[in-house]
Amino acid sequence: MSRSPSREDPLARLATTWLGGPIGRHARIGVSRWTPLAVAFLVTTALFVIGIVEKAPCHGQGWPRDNYAFSHLCYTDVPYLYRERGFAQGGIAYLDRGDYPPLEYPVLTGAVMQVTAWVTQTFESADAVAASVLFNDLTVVVLFGFALLTAWALSRITPHRPYDAMFFAAAPTLALAGTINWDLVAVALTTCALLTWSKSRPFATGVLLGLGAAAKFYPLFLLGPLLVLALRSGKLRLWGVTLLSAVAAWMVVNLPLLLLAQDSWAAFWSFNADRAGDFGSIWYVLGLAGHPVSMVNAASLGLFALACVGIAWLGLFAPRRPRLAQLVFLTVAAFVLVNKVYSPQYVLWLLPLVALARPRWRDWSVWQAGELIYWVAIWLHLAGALVPAADGTPDRFYWLAVGVRIAATVYLCVMVIRDILAPATDVVREGGLIDDPAGGPFDHAADAGRLRRWFGAERPGRAPVGEGATP
Repeated sequence: MSRSPSREDPLARLATTWLGGPIGRHARIGVSRWTPLAVAFLVTTALFVIGIVEKAPCHGQGWPRDNYAFSHLCYTDVPYLYRERGFAQGGIAYLDRGDYPPLEYPVLTGAVMQVTAWVTQTFESADAVAASVLFNDLTVVVLFGFALLTAWALSRITPHRPYDAMFFAAAPTLALAGTINWDLVAVALTTCALLTWSKSRPFATGVLLGLGAAAKFYPLFLLGPLLVLALRSGKLRLWGVTLLSAVAAWMVVNLPLLLLAQDSWAAFWSFNADRAGDFGSIWYVLGLAGHPVSMVNAASLGLFALACVGIAWLGLFAPRRPRLAQLVFLTVAAFVLVNKVYSPQYVLWLLPLVALARPRWRDWSVWQAGELIYWVAIWLHLAGALVPAADGTPDRFYWLAVGVRIAATVYLCVMVIRDILAPATDVVREGGLIDDPAGGPFDHAADAGRLRRWFGAERPGRAPVGEGATP
């Protein structure tokens, strides 16, 4: 039995209580649970420092509006949006309209931007460029906090594998893309939603998903895998609680602006609906290659719908019920593969999901390598560094980089699907001794009656005795 912190050891007691909680049944003898979390925090901090250093050239120049940020690989949306969406003029997001475009971001992201802008303006800098640099610095601090929150949640979801949080904390793309935009807000809320579901708290999960969707739309995609597994395990009531609480949380955040500034509120939706095939997508490459797709919205949504149908079939009819994280990863990955645009920061959406769905360093390295190739290629493509702007030669290196990125993500999807169809290869399940540590009410749940008849009486949601499961 592990030694508890003594009365004479207050620091150890504090570390156990606040950093990791009480020692659980999966803890190793003599090792405090806070240790993996401390390592994850330290590595996350180091990656953020690397990211700050990487963007130092642009920071010193005040992020000029020319090719400098692209050619020096240090672009971020943050300072430009401060100067170009009314914050520098003292405007209030969504409510004030001036000689600048409306803010094309969901409401909760806009609220984070607005609060940060107010803090920036307390320093009363008359220089818009200097103020935008300060706004960027404060935003980095905010996003760093959300990155730490994500690492913390990951370490708690799979307590028998606490170091899996390193697949998020140590990712080079976290350093390079973590501060390009505000995506880490939604990433943290989504990861915390997975944590609350793993603790069988559907109401809290719904609230977090609703808030996440108010910051970025993709967290709502989690409702699909939850529905599939609820159907398979006969726990639709819990899914209903999650859905209603998600809708309620989203409405609480959005309804005030929907009533007060409907046109500004709708800017996010109209911007994305009107957007053509854009950077990073297969649609953009097809356009560059002289084969534009005229109905990109229909093609993109149609392919995503087909992918969701396939994922649902896999979740319902796989010999053993898939883990929640596996279906969530496949759903979000399918979206970024066929979406009209792939911004470099979208990789952050997948980082915690990969840590939960396929925590293997080899596969993670292949995927990260593909993302790094694309990250370099997009900035050089925008800078015209690979093909001069006056030259009509196609930028085939950029086309290749998009293909490499897509191939790397598809490779991860194939490996996750293999784990679903052959659970013995799934390292999280440890040969069948563990079912679904992130599954909450799905963990070790049998299939519902109708599904059990489809599969046969001896095919419950967990592996049958003799295939690695405990009796």
